[in-house]
Amino acid sequence: MNKGLEIRLASRPKGWPTPENFDIVEVDAPQPGDGELLVRNLWMSVDPYMRGRMNAGKSYVPPFEVGKALQGGAVGEVVASNAEGFQPGDLVLHNFGWRDYAAFDAKRAVKVDPQAAPPSAYLYVLGMPGMTAYVGLVDVAEQKEGDVVFVSGAAGAVGSLAGQIAKLRGASRVIGSAGSAEKVRYLLDEVGFDAAFNYHDGPVAEQLKAAAPDGIDVYFDNVGGEHLEAAIGSLNDFGRVAECGMISQYNNAEPKPGPNNLVMLVSKRLKLQGFIVGDRAHLKDQFFAEVGGWLRDGKINYRETVVEGLRNAPDAFLGLMRGENTGKMLVKIA
Repeated sequence: MNKGLEIRLASRPKGWPTPENFDIVEVDAPQPGDGELLVRNLWMSVDPYMRGRMNAGKSYVPPFEVGKALQGGAVGEVVASNAEGFQPGDLVLHNFGWRDYAAFDAKRAVKVDPQAAPPSAYLYVLGMPGMTAYVGLVDVAEQKEGDVVFVSGAAGAVGSLAGQIAKLRGASRVIGSAGSAEKVRYLLDEVGFDAAFNYHDGPVAEQLKAAAPDGIDVYFDNVGGEHLEAAIGSLNDFGRVAECGMISQYNNAEPKPGPNNLVMLVSKRLKLQGFIVGDRAHLKDQFFAEVGGWLRDGKINYRETVVEGLRNAPDAFLGLMRGENTGKMLVKIA
């Protein structure tokens, strides 16, 4: 009987999560039932949305259960299959990360082709973060050729792709904010943003106005708070905001007041819409065709921050919350 580790939620965080909120437990590998696969995980993703699932209460996805293994995107190798269409050795994308071995219904697995892209890319460019960036711009913000686009949290997994997709779709100027001089250089030199600034260097509103003197047409929001207020101030009439995330708010023990300039939503006739990528599944084929094509043609740059070993997955998640990643934060399990 194979043994493996799984990472469980030990307790619900109050404010910022800590290592004490996680348990690392050795367990026997599960046995797959009828119609199920046994998968040995190779890569797993840590993502900001997981912080919300650590809280109790109703949201768009059920909370993690205390004492149970966490969940999240992973790519693994099929070890045993009791389902048609899958055989040992196949690589699959699924949502049972945070553990070495997972047994689950084969309907919840998607086969991936390691010849088309590296396995880790299916957790990033061709996975949930890539699809989030794509649908946020194309469907939610209705980005058009010639738009000036501002992306906050731009050096992260979603933000760095959103900026590149905006450029590939004809944006006239793409501006990003990030949390260090090194990340600003990454946006300008590797990712191809037209302008970028470190939000620690001064008020976001002033830095954004300097980078976009004629205003912005689209704001892709990953941060909320001061960034959202600054973007509302810089948006041109009929501007659009894709509300992807508000990482500046996730660890607040108490709610903080929102932007002070919401009256501009009316005077500028702005559209501000929150979205969850799972609601846009109908765009999956379009996303794979367009973004997969750009990836094949070498038109997309991406960087991964890789933490080795499942035992270090909690540290990877805490590092993500602190902004220690450039591009996608991943855990290499095996």
